[in-house]
Amino acid sequence: MNIWVIIGTRPEAIKMAPVIKALQKEGVDVTVCLTGQHRELLDQVIKAFSLPVHHDLNIMKPGQKLEDITSRVLTSLSPLLSENKIDAVLVHGDTTTTLASALSAYYYKIPIGHVEAGLRTYDKYHPFPEEINRRLVDAIADFLYAPTPRAKSNLLSEHIEEEKILVTGNTGIDALLFIADMDYKFEDDHLESLGKHRRLIVLTAHRRESFGGPMDEIFKAVADLVEKNKDIEVLIPIHPNPNVITSAKKFLTNSDRIYITSPLEYIPFVHVMKKSYLILTDSGGIQEEAPSLGKPVLVLRDTTERPEAIEAGTAILVGPHYDKIIETAQKLLDNEETYKSMANKTNPYGDGKASPRIAKHLIQTLNK
Repeated sequence: MNIWVIIGTRPEAIKMAPVIKALQKEGVDVTVCLTGQHRELLDQVIKAFSLPVHHDLNIMKPGQKLEDITSRVLTSLSPLLSENKIDAVLVHGDTTTTLASALSAYYYKIPIGHVEAGLRTYDKYHPFPEEINRRLVDAIADFLYAPTPRAKSNLLSEHIEEEKILVTGNTGIDALLFIADMDYKFEDDHLESLGKHRRLIVLTAHRRESFGGPMDEIFKAVADLVEKNKDIEVLIPIHPNPNVITSAKKFLTNSDRIYITSPLEYIPFVHVMKKSYLILTDSGGIQEEAPSLGKPVLVLRDTTERPEAIEAGTAILVGPHYDKIIETAQKLLDNEETYKSMANKTNPYGDGKASPRIAKHLIQTLNK
C-alpha cells in the first residue's frame, strides 16, 4: 500500500508527523511530499521529527500571492500524481497547500484523506483564506478525520455521509505530548532563564486579517501590560512577514522584559510553552496544544474554528482589541482563582492517540 502525505507548512508537518510514523508502524509505504509553501519553518519540523522527504516541490518565492501558491502546487504535483500508483493522498487542515493538493488528487481520482476535517467559523473571511480552503477540501475528501464531535457535527450538517467521518482527537496533541516528555535544555541562555524569576507570557501573532491596525493593537496592549506589571516578561517568536515586523517595531523595542526572537523550532517552542504562565496567540494549533500543558490561552481573533476550547474554558476569545486584551490578561495576572480555573480544565482535543486511529482506519478502509 502506497500512501502519499503532502505537507506545505510547519503546522501541517507537526500534525502529520505522528500520522506518518503511525502508518509506518503499520507497515505502510509512506511517500512524503513537501510543497515548501513555508521554507525554513517547515524544514525545522522535518528535522525535529526525522521525517523522510521523497519529493520537494520547493515552490516558495518572495512575496508570493495565494494564486501563485495554488497554481504552482497544482502544476508541480500533477506529473507526480499521474506517474505513480497511489492508494490515497493525505492532507492536513486548511492551508493553500492543502486545498491545491486535494484538488490535484481529485483530478486523478485518488482517494483523499483530510486530517483535521470539519473545523468551521462559517465566516469566509475569518480566517482568510483558511475557512474556504477547509470547506472545499471536506467537500471532495473521501475520508474525513474530525478532531472533535463538534467537527463531525459540522460535517454532517453539510450533508457529508457519516460513514466517511471518524472522530479521532487531534494529531497535534500526539506530537505535543511526545515532545513535551523529552528532557530538554535550551541552547540559548536567555531562553533557558525565562520564567525563572518572572511570570512568562508567550505571544505569537501572524494572521493576514490582523495585519495593520489590529496587529498594532495587539503589540501596544502587550507593551502596556509589561509596563504595568513588573513581575512579567514576554517572549515573542516573531513571524518573518514584514507586516508583523513593522507593527512590532512600533511598540516592542523599549523594554528589556520583551524578548523578540526569530521563529523557534518546534521542540524549543513546546518547552517554552511548558514554562510559560499565559499564552496570547492567533494560532489555531496553540489553542489546542496549550491546554494539555495547563496553560490558559487568550485568542487574538474575533472568531475561532476551535470553539471547543472556548466552551471548555481553556481559552478566551479576546480578538485583536487593545482594551479586551488588557482587561482579560490583567484579570488572569491578578486573580489566582480565575487563573487556576482555566489552567486546570481538561483539554477537549483528545488523548494523544489520534494518529494510530487514523492509520488503522485508513488501512482497513482501503483494504475493503
